Amino acid sequence: MAEYKGIHGTKIQNYTTDPDNPITGQVWYNETDQVMKFQYPTTINAWSTGGSLNTARQYLGGAATSSTESIVFGGGFPPPSSVANTESYNGSAWTEVNDLNNGRSLLHSSGTATAALAAGGNQFPGKTANTETWNGTSWTEVNNLNTARSRNVGGGTTTSSLTSGGEAPGGVTAITESWNGTSWTEVSDLNTARQLNSGTGSSNTEGLQIGNFGPTPASGPVMAIVESWNGTSWTEVGDLNTGRSYTTSGQTSSTNAITFGGKQGDSPGANNAQTELWNGTSWTETTDLNTARGSGAGGGPASSAILAGGNDTANTAATEEWNAGIPVGAWSTGGDLNTGRQSLAGAGDSQTASLAFGGNNPGTPEISATESYDGTTWTEVNDLNTARQLLAGAGSQTSGLAFGGSAPPATFYTVTESWNGTSWTEVNDLNTARYILAGAGADNTSALAFGGGSPANPTFNYSITESWNGTSWTEVNDLNTARYALAGAGTQTSAIGFGGEPGTVAVTESWNGTSWTEVNDLNTGRANLAGAGVDNTSALAFGGSAPNAQTEEWDGTSWTETTDLNTGRALAGAGTQTSALGFGGSPNGVTATEEWTKPSFTVKTITSS
Repeated sequence: MAEYKGIHGTKIQNYTTDPDNPITGQVWYNETDQVMKFQYPTTINAWSTGGSLNTARQYLGGAATSSTESIVFGGGFPPPSSVANTESYNGSAWTEVNDLNNGRSLLHSSGTATAALAAGGNQFPGKTANTETWNGTSWTEVNNLNTARSRNVGGGTTTSSLTSGGEAPGGVTAITESWNGTSWTEVSDLNTARQLNSGTGSSNTEGLQIGNFGPTPASGPVMAIVESWNGTSWTEVGDLNTGRSYTTSGQTSSTNAITFGGKQGDSPGANNAQTELWNGTSWTETTDLNTARGSGAGGGPASSAILAGGNDTANTAATEEWNAGIPVGAWSTGGDLNTGRQSLAGAGDSQTASLAFGGNNPGTPEISATESYDGTTWTEVNDLNTARQLLAGAGSQTSGLAFGGSAPPATFYTVTESWNGTSWTEVNDLNTARYILAGAGADNTSALAFGGGSPANPTFNYSITESWNGTSWTEVNDLNTARYALAGAGTQTSAIGFGGEPGTVAVTESWNGTSWTEVNDLNTGRANLAGAGVDNTSALAFGGSAPNAQTEEWDGTSWTETTDLNTGRALAGAGTQTSALGFGGSPNGVTATEEWTKPSFTVKTITSS
């Protein structure tokens, strides 16, 4: 048997309390508590926004290898129309590929992104028994179901699958059929006939039928019933916590499944956002979908699933990606600012090296105060030359830039000041005066200013982008969406802008040094939020008006909700996706500072059990 010293290189050490910086996997003895302890990274399960389908629809089928590799096919908008469209997902965007041979909706779907099965469905004006297989390139018609029907569900592969339930010409059915790669065979019926549910399974020898609506479309109740298939017969097992219809499900094994979304009854019905995980015995509620909806498609393993399309209040093209066990950061309380304020700006490399400047407090003049943070304490340093609020900042604690801003009642600044680690110096102005703008940049020789607003502009909000080379500002390509009160992160050549107004938008745009490209939206649209990050592939969005406490992480493709701020507010920020700082803010000019650390860790006591 391996010994602890042989694995970690040291013996288990004694500490009066807990060590300041234990490493992952380290075990120690706490002499005060007289217990053994260890530390592990804190993780969460979360949904993030993915790329939109090319064709919004509901009642479609889907098969997924993971949250970043999937296909969807068929569907309707709504009946009596049904389509043959097939789309393939690569983790960023959907691409139209070869259609089904037979367009249909409310069909069985199983398999993976490169080997899928479509069976049955509505082919108006009736039901179909048609079955097709997907080989990663095209669909091929194979042997039909024995019983034509729609709303049948199941799971498995192209060589071993199971489908059950649904609505046949005679009504709701309990019929189950097993696929062996060549033909369908009728096997033991479900205990409860049902439709509008979801199914999952890895083969024709095991699977789950999850939730339902039935048996009568006009009046049947929503049920939480779950049945498990063992290759021979169905057995009722633990119910869902929330009964619903039109769910989507995925599975790693018969003891590890996931179901999400749905409706309370037949369409139209109230939408559900709930996500539940199955451990082989019972269901546990976990993180909700960002947008409640039913009638979507997707699937995948319980650790990496996907949902695309469906209906929230109308047919949607939205996609959400599920990932389990994501290392998560955490916000902790830092040292207070000396001068509480709102509408300020910041710059900095991390939670231990940041700068706060400008701002205001209700009923008082604009603030020129600058403070420097060392990870523990804010220290007052030399003031800005021009006191102002609603300005933008970029750079580091020792090489920063402040630009734009305003002072009541109607002064809007082009003023730019450069920070050398000791004092501010006025340099060349912005070309366009504005306030409530965003900035990005590594230091005082290279930065980007974008968006903002001014009453001098007939539409108020600007799309203007300007690039700073250490001497002067040059207008470059505009944002695609004009807005103010947005946030930014990154550098002069690799930046990201997100959120803003008017309309409290979720729009995100990525800058490649030449132009802006619209990418996946924030999960929660908001304005007056803060940002941190080193480039357009790694950023953090947090806070905002309302007040809002939500924090989201950007990975270059999509945003994922993570741990909230302790105090929701519109605030300033600085740092990176793994080491950020949030400070000041509204209402009423707070002094509070919060430090973001990722990953965060949980300390666990070792017990005899």
